[in-house]
Amino acid sequence: MTEQATGRQVAAQTGIFRRKPIEDDAGDSGLERSIGLWQLTAIGLGAIIGAGIFALAGPVAKTDAGPAVSVSFLIAGVASACAALSYAEFGGLIPRAGSAYTYGYAVLGESVGWFIGWDLLLEYTAIVAVVAIGVSQYITFLLDGFGLDLPAWMLGAPGTGGGHHVDLFAILLCLGVAWLLNRGIKTSAKVETWLVFVKLAIVLAVIVVGAFYVKSDNLTPYFPYGLSGAATGAATVFFAVFGYDAMSTAAEESKDAERNLPKAVVLSLAIAMVLYLLAATVLTGMQNYTELADSAAFGVAFESVGLSGFAKVVAFGAIVGIITVLFSFTLGASRVWFAISRDGLLPAWFAKTNDQHSPSRPVWIVGIAAAGIAGFVPIGDAAELTNIGILLAFIVVSVAVIVLRYRQPDLPRTFRAPLMPFTPLLGIAFSLWLITQLQTATWVRFAVWFVLGAVVYGLYGYRHSHLGRGRVVHTDGV
Repeated sequence: MTEQATGRQVAAQTGIFRRKPIEDDAGDSGLERSIGLWQLTAIGLGAIIGAGIFALAGPVAKTDAGPAVSVSFLIAGVASACAALSYAEFGGLIPRAGSAYTYGYAVLGESVGWFIGWDLLLEYTAIVAVVAIGVSQYITFLLDGFGLDLPAWMLGAPGTGGGHHVDLFAILLCLGVAWLLNRGIKTSAKVETWLVFVKLAIVLAVIVVGAFYVKSDNLTPYFPYGLSGAATGAATVFFAVFGYDAMSTAAEESKDAERNLPKAVVLSLAIAMVLYLLAATVLTGMQNYTELADSAAFGVAFESVGLSGFAKVVAFGAIVGIITVLFSFTLGASRVWFAISRDGLLPAWFAKTNDQHSPSRPVWIVGIAAAGIAGFVPIGDAAELTNIGILLAFIVVSVAVIVLRYRQPDLPRTFRAPLMPFTPLLGIAFSLWLITQLQTATWVRFAVWFVLGAVVYGLYGYRHSHLGRGRVVHTDGV
C-alpha cells in the first residue's frame, strides 16, 4: 500500500472550533463508490433489526410494558426518527465518510467533531462485542437443541458460568466480520444484503405464523403497568431503533449518495418500525406477558403453542439477524476511524486502503478489540459501554442541523428535515432524557475515555490537523 495526497489548499485556521469546509471535494479517497440504494438500506436494516426483536421485546413486555410493548417501540421510533431526519438531511448535504464526526466537524468545529468521533470508536466497538456475545448465546442454544454438548471452557467469559474461560464463538464472529469487510465493500455489502433478506423473510414468517396463534385475552389489559410503563419500556428499546447512524458512515462508498443516503435512512427506519410493531403484537398475543421468557422469548412462545420445530427456525433467524448488526457497526467504527485519520487528527497510517478499497487497518483493529471484549468480558459489563456516545452523537447532529439551517439556509439540500426546528429539538430532548437514565458506571467509563481523548487530541490531533495547516487533504491508499 502507498499513500497519495489529494485535496486542496484552504486558509489555515486556529482554535479548537475551526470548521472543515462543507463543500469540500473528497476527490479520490481510496474508497469505492459501488453500493446502491437497496444495499445502503440493507446495511441500515442490518444494524436496526436484531436485538430489538429477538432479545428485548420479551423482557420489556414482561417487566415494563405488557402488551403495550408495541407502544414502547412506537414511542422510541418516533423519538429516533427525529434524529434520523437530521441524519438524512446531512447525508444528502455532506455525503462523506464519518457520519456524526464529519457533520459535527463541519458545523460545530473540530473539537466537537473529534470528541464525537472518539466516542463513537468506543461505542461502535462495544456494540460489536455485545452483539457477538448475543449471537454466541443463540448459537449455543441452537446446538443444544440438536443435542451437541460443547465443552464449557469455550462457552462464555470468565465468571459467566461454571468452567467458562472464553467465549470462542464471539471471538470468531468478530474476526470473521473483519475479514469479510476487508474483502471490499462491494463483496461484503452483497453478503450483508443477502443475510438481511434472509432475516426479513424469517421475521415475516414469525409474524404470519404467529398471527394464527394470537389470542385476544392475552392482549388485555393492554396497559398493565400504565402509560408510564410503556414510556419506561421505550427508554429500553430505544437502543434497538438506531443503526442508521452506522449506515451513514458508508456515504463515500455509495453511488449517488446525495440522493440515496437520505432515502436509505428513512426507508430503513420505516421498514424496521413496521416489523417491530407487528412482531411485538404477535409475541404478546401468543403468550401472556407474565409468562414470556427472559431470553429467546419468541422461541419459547412458539414452543408454548406446540411449534417447537419452528422455534428452531426462529433461533436460526436470530443468529442471522444479529450477525448483520455486527457487520454494520464494524463498518461504522472503521469508517469513522478512517475519516478522523484522513483529516490528520490521527496518524495517516490508519487511512490507507488495501487493494479492495477497504481501510483494512482500522477494520482489523476494531475486529480484534471487539473480539477481546467479547471473549473475556461479561455481556452486562460490555453493554454499559454502548449507550452514551450514541446519544451524544444524536444531540450533536440535531444541534448541527439547526445551526446550519440558519447559518447557511441556501445550501443545496437534497432532503430537508421537516418541521424545523421542532423535529431536531424533540430528538435532543429525548436523547437528554435517556442520558439521565444511564448508570453511574457508564458515566465513569465515559469520563475516562473522554479524558484519554482530550490527551490524544491535545498532543497529536490539534497539532497535526490538516485544517490547521491550511490543507484539506484526503489519503488514497492503493
